[in-house]
Amino acid sequence: MFTQTLVERKFTAMDIVVLAVVFMIFYIVLKLSMGMDIPFSLDTDISISLSPEMLPYYAGRSLLRMFIALGFSFLFTFIYGYIAARSKWAGKIMIPLLDILQSIPVLGFLSATIVAFMTIFPNTLLGVECASIFAIFTGQAWNMTFSFYHSLTTLPKDLEEASQMLHFNKWQKFTKLELPVSMIGLIWNAMMSFGGGWFFLAASEAISVLGKDIHLPGIGSYLAVAAASGNIRAMVYAMLTMLIMILLVDQVFWRPLVVWGQRFKLESSKGNEQPTSFVYNLLYRSFIVFWIYRKIFMPIGRFINKKIVKTSDRIENSLDIYKKIKVSAFFQAIIKIFILAAFLYEIYIPVKDAVYMLYEMGFDQLWHVFNLGLLTAARVFMAILLGAIWTIPAGVKIGMQPKLSQKIQPLVQAASSFPANMLFPFITMLFIQYGINFQYGSIVLMMLGTQWYILFNVIAGAASIPNDLVEAAAVLGIKGWKKWRVLILPAIFPYLVTGFITASGGAWNASIISEIVKWKQIVLTASGIGAYISMATTLGDWSKILLGIIVMCIMVVVINRFIWHRLYYIAQTKYHVD
Repeated sequence: MFTQTLVERKFTAMDIVVLAVVFMIFYIVLKLSMGMDIPFSLDTDISISLSPEMLPYYAGRSLLRMFIALGFSFLFTFIYGYIAARSKWAGKIMIPLLDILQSIPVLGFLSATIVAFMTIFPNTLLGVECASIFAIFTGQAWNMTFSFYHSLTTLPKDLEEASQMLHFNKWQKFTKLELPVSMIGLIWNAMMSFGGGWFFLAASEAISVLGKDIHLPGIGSYLAVAAASGNIRAMVYAMLTMLIMILLVDQVFWRPLVVWGQRFKLESSKGNEQPTSFVYNLLYRSFIVFWIYRKIFMPIGRFINKKIVKTSDRIENSLDIYKKIKVSAFFQAIIKIFILAAFLYEIYIPVKDAVYMLYEMGFDQLWHVFNLGLLTAARVFMAILLGAIWTIPAGVKIGMQPKLSQKIQPLVQAASSFPANMLFPFITMLFIQYGINFQYGSIVLMMLGTQWYILFNVIAGAASIPNDLVEAAAVLGIKGWKKWRVLILPAIFPYLVTGFITASGGAWNASIISEIVKWKQIVLTASGIGAYISMATTLGDWSKILLGIIVMCIMVVVINRFIWHRLYYIAQTKYHVD
């Protein structure tokens, strides 16, 4: 992390400022977190004040939820992505399951998750807080996990061979090879996922459950209350506060991470242009930060790493001994049958009820929903295609020019983070005014929230192109379309596939709110499975909700299996840096 010695740094007045800021952050987090665990029941009325003076407090509560969800998202990413990438049989189940998870409209089940968390944490607001954090988590984790999984499956072969020659155990390989190689893509996708979390934050802070409106203190609730009361000034305050939060988080958190992540770029020579961050430079030059790192974190980290390395060695040795034990084929078959029987026993009753419910709906209803799914699938592909047309050239331009990235990144971050559903009423108004066919117009709404997945992945891919290859292309006079064909497109292809998959999942999810919109008394509806599920949710028709989600999940899995995974295979076998 740092290369200078302690002696070369001097204690300055800036260190006092850094120390004061660190203590202030700890104090604010402590104060905000105390408000998450207060007595609460469905009879409790949490009032949201529209006074601008309350906005800093609400912004802090929202940010705390976002960062807690981000922490859990990283934990989930490392565990789920690693197991899926390193175990073939587990990957065959976990990756299709991840496809389904990212496509399931979680907001439709938010009421159920709140009831579940309130049961776990009775008589306290912590249950509702956990449900809100869970909803934000679902907006962040899937994209990050796909990025990490993709990085692990496309590791450079020469580095893998080097790790084998050095006899790295699994933990050493993870910390010294797999995590560093995946870092750039993970940072950019985490940034994108954090932006996606704002959408779920706005929707999960102000909710209705069991006929009761609950408003968690936060910027999303503030905006919902302002919109419900028609207070335009308060709505503007909320949007400005959100923009300030997005830009602040970008400069203080994400920008330093982007600069720090550049050290993991696979290249033997650095380019002339490198991204910079004043926060990173401040921390890098700080005596007190360096002292804390060297005297506290580094010894603790070494101690923990040493213990984990020893534990990892013992586990691997035990596994080697276990592998040498020959278990009879009959005994193995008995174990598999037992596990299968236990699994079938657990799912028998819910599956039987679901099948009976679907049987009562009839074949005509199934065929109707299947056709609606095809219409939504066509819109999903159109949204991805239209998004790719501008995001690929723009992402390459930003990713390959660090100075431009430094200027554009905050704008891109702000644009991608702003909840797209807040723009829907204005765009709907334009559709009505100019008589645009909503069967096609809904594609635009779908694209608003999904194009950023492609853009951020393309930026990550372009930023990861080794400078050696860029210099070699310049020396050989390769430019224009030929440069795109032999260097840029092959280099960004694995990242592009990840962007397509996550954008596809986001588009299926977004179909719930983009195929049916309302402006005053006018309702625009596009034929599709998203509108079908949305209308069924409004009516509380659980059989139609279940049918719609099952058909949607089946179509997502089939498309991923026959299109996206084939592209993944090409990315793993043909287009990655060795």
